[in-house]
Amino acid sequence: MSERVIAGAVAKMKTHLDGDLATYSMPIGDQLVPMNALIGKTLTLDFQGKINCVHCGRLTKKSFNQGYCYPCFQRLAQCDICIVSPEKCHYAAGTCREPEWGESHCMIDHVVYLANSSGVKVGITRGTQVPTRWIDQGAVSALPIFRVSTRLQSGLVETLYKNHVADKTSWQAMLKGSPDSVDLAARRDALAVECADDIAALQQRFGLQAIQPITDIPVQHIEYPVSEYPLKVKSFNLDKVPNIEGTLMGIKGQYLIFDTGVINIRKYAGYHLALSSES
Repeated sequence: MSERVIAGAVAKMKTHLDGDLATYSMPIGDQLVPMNALIGKTLTLDFQGKINCVHCGRLTKKSFNQGYCYPCFQRLAQCDICIVSPEKCHYAAGTCREPEWGESHCMIDHVVYLANSSGVKVGITRGTQVPTRWIDQGAVSALPIFRVSTRLQSGLVETLYKNHVADKTSWQAMLKGSPDSVDLAARRDALAVECADDIAALQQRFGLQAIQPITDIPVQHIEYPVSEYPLKVKSFNLDKVPNIEGTLMGIKGQYLIFDTGVINIRKYAGYHLALSSES
């Protein structure tokens, strides 16, 4: 058996839909490795003890917020608390860490959606990140329900809806198989009734055009390249065990699923890995 070795800093896997099938490519150094083709093969991932910040490139002993060095973690708007809690956006208060970045990433159209990953959840994403965001979360179906003008507004709508439906994915449950089928359009319509008064209040505050319901887009179904799901989910930690080996059984979300455990590639962005595979 011959072996193919590719080495370099890794980044979040790139994804697209081929029909309904999620297709993955993993950036390693200056190469982009098609991952769907490696399912069923024996792979080895070796952490080479080097981490570069995904923003500034400097060497760092520890990675923060999925790939940043500590100075960038402290300085960048994309690492601020309002990224995980968009209802806390403080751009309008004039205290954004990087106003120009805020203009291009937060003061633009966002989508509020329902997705079925480990069960029904509400989420938000920039309009340009559909369907990437859904694939990254391992959703088997997703449905846009609002288009809003800013990230702040998306967070406020999400906050209303998470009083009635989850806003988190259970990654362990997501990796054990497909969730029960859900009629997302029916859930959208029921939640619209439950949240009607609160949505009307937001529309009065920001204007009708700023928060627009979406009712004419069909549900997006997503299939994942998984030959077998694990009965128990064991997560690898490259900082403790720098060598991973096993048969790649599938890919879902940003996780590689081996017969020996799972690894969240996004968590290790900036880590220098050597990928060995059958060729």
